[in-house]
Amino acid sequence: MKLLFGLALVVWLIASWFTHLFVCFKAASWGFLIAGAIFFPVAVVHGTGSWFGAW
Repeated sequence: MKLLFGLALVVWLIASWFTHLFVCFKAASWGFLIAGAIFFPVAVVHGTGSWFGAW
């Protein structure tokens, strides 16, 4: 059970980070792209928020 949870967590983090990258490239939001690259949680929150239409 712990392994499944850990795997799901890693998949979520990586997928939301890639979503952050794609959204920033599409919108040409270079400053925000760099902020997400420097501070990983910014990218994770932005990527997850993009999935649910928060921004």
